[in-house]
Amino acid sequence: MNLNATLFAQAIVFAILVWFTMKFVWPPIAKALDERALKISEGLAASDKAKSELAGANKRVEEELSKSRNESATRLADAERRAQALIDEAKARATEEAAKIVAAARDEAVQQVVKARQSLREEVAALAVKGAEQILQREVNAGVHAELLGRLKTEL
Repeated sequence: MNLNATLFAQAIVFAILVWFTMKFVWPPIAKALDERALKISEGLAASDKAKSELAGANKRVEEELSKSRNESATRLADAERRAQALIDEAKARATEEAAKIVAAARDEAVQQVVKARQSLREEVAALAVKGAEQILQREVNAGVHAELLGRLKTEL
């Protein structure tokens, strides 16, 4: 065996192996690596896009929450104002009703006082007539002495 021939044969086999690898093995591997790199870059782009969408969504959520808080605070303030207005209105109506009741009670009291005075005058007049009858020992005629009895009532 000749060392040169072995080297030459090995060089030819190596060249055939390189050609075969370059022709049939390397293109599918390169294609797979390129596809893998493309998928990774698409995944990274999708991840960046999702992050930006998530940030936008979080911003919109915060805006909506802020808006909802403002609306609820406004509605709460409106409800408190309405409640205070209703309370004030009820107080005004109650005060007005109380004033009416007090006025009616005063009027009734005045009427009762007038009736009591009138009744007292009539009783005093009747007692005065009875006393006069007993003093005079005769009956006093109310029809005849009406003017006198009327003056007596007004004086009392």
